[in-house]
Amino acid sequence: MRFMPSGLGRDTVVSGAVAGFATGLFSIPEGMAYAQLAGVNPLYGLYSGLVATLVAALATGTVLMISTLTSAIALSTGSVLVVAGIANDAMPGALFTVTLLSGVFMLVLGLLKLGSLVSFVSNSVMTGFVAAASLLILIGELGDFSGYDPQGSNKLSQLWDWFAHIGSWDPATTGVALATVALVVAGKAFRPTEKLAPVIALVIMTVAVPLLGLASVATVGDIASIPNGLPTPDLPDLSSIPVLVLGSVSVALVALVQGAGISTAYPNPDGSKASASRDFVGQGLGNVAGAFFQSMATGGSLSRTGISVSGGSQSRWGGVFSAAWLGLLVLLFGSVAETVPLAVIAGLLFVIAVELVVGRLANARLSAVGSPWSFAAMLLTFGSAMFIPLQWTIFLGAGLSILVFVGGSARAGKVNELVRDGGYWTERPGRVQLDPAEVTVVGLRDWQFFAEIPRLAEALPRPESASGAVLVLRIRDVDDVRSTGLRFLDQYCTRLTAEGNTLVLAGVAPLVAEKLARSGLDRKIGEQHIFLAKDGITASLDEAYDHARRIAGGDRPEPGTASSSPE
Repeated sequence: MRFMPSGLGRDTVVSGAVAGFATGLFSIPEGMAYAQLAGVNPLYGLYSGLVATLVAALATGTVLMISTLTSAIALSTGSVLVVAGIANDAMPGALFTVTLLSGVFMLVLGLLKLGSLVSFVSNSVMTGFVAAASLLILIGELGDFSGYDPQGSNKLSQLWDWFAHIGSWDPATTGVALATVALVVAGKAFRPTEKLAPVIALVIMTVAVPLLGLASVATVGDIASIPNGLPTPDLPDLSSIPVLVLGSVSVALVALVQGAGISTAYPNPDGSKASASRDFVGQGLGNVAGAFFQSMATGGSLSRTGISVSGGSQSRWGGVFSAAWLGLLVLLFGSVAETVPLAVIAGLLFVIAVELVVGRLANARLSAVGSPWSFAAMLLTFGSAMFIPLQWTIFLGAGLSILVFVGGSARAGKVNELVRDGGYWTERPGRVQLDPAEVTVVGLRDWQFFAEIPRLAEALPRPESASGAVLVLRIRDVDDVRSTGLRFLDQYCTRLTAEGNTLVLAGVAPLVAEKLARSGLDRKIGEQHIFLAKDGITASLDEAYDHARRIAGGDRPEPGTASSSPE
């Protein structure tokens, strides 16, 4: 495993600098907001985008990954500190200890090449966890959103108390929060302002509050001091390791699972394969280094990576410049952050929470369609977060994922290319890349469409750089498909169609066809491209292949092989 920082070409410096500015600027409101979620000084949220982000940018296998503080990591960190009973006089050393321990755990897993570990956390469990985290974000910000701090023994009772005391809300605070939400939503509706809508809203409302004389609206300066300057070295409190070590493992798990999908969503521009284990190492090194420079725990951020890529990032320079620009802004204008109203931060978090829920609705639907066990795991994960500390919910979710995996009896599947010659089908090793305007037939054998999905995604031919190709996927041996498998088919179909290619399914079992219809995937793939299994072993495959050849260009002679034999 190589750890040298490849992917720093000179031709990508300019694009990285431009993308890094947008990412670094966006890290200011999100960093402070997420630190608020954890109940710690917003300053540490800002600092989390500096050293940790820089080191991870140079070390991860996914060169475009931005590793920084996320909402789920912040919530998990706050839960760990509360469960451990960390007093104010033990802060911030205990906070940095969580960062250090999380980094060490990530680093160990990466060095042991256990990157595939995240494959065992099911889509259903993560959907339930993200939905619960989103609701916790909303409940955690009710006080700053309205000026009234709700009381209650659990999150649901606090939510009820908040609504019951609507007359106690501060009108000015509530108005500022609602205006922030409106500005962000409006900004996201237009492409030029879509990515930086939170930054624009923050600037407008921060200026508007003092101009309107809204003295009752609390600001960051009321709870913390933000100096102009970079973080100085600060040691973690090693004496708190015994009470924080288990909780820090939960924080690391959340971070690693969140970052696992980045390599698929944003593959390396040079076509090289990103190693999940190296991503673990990179994120771990970032946290270990950041722990000594006042950083909270960090991990791969899909949203922040998306901002970087949409800004033009083509290499590691995007992450490097993100940290550099943020550092420059904090150095020159850090104290300005004290003027940001807490209601503005609450409004930003409300939008983020709703977006997280909306983004997971499709996955929740797939979980409901996939299997009763997956749906039950999602509901149990969600419900538990309302009544027990989030760090225990994380471990519960991991345990449920393992149970679902064991129940699914995952087997080692095979992927082979099938070639027809004179009416006979032969198998040969699968190809890596689709050919433009050509038909490729792939047969799947012994796949359960669950934890093996990442390996299956790697084994199937890549559709990028091919146009007009048709992939016939023979799934005759697949009797059932769960939510994770449905999501995989959805994503792979999207990748194919994005490049102008077509997916054709052959040998589709009745139960699989039913779930494709219930989830709406039959319409996305195209009902005309789905061929149901028939009594004849290759009858459905023959029909699908002839259909694919007509799509790809018609009456070309069929490719042959050196030898052939009946299937």
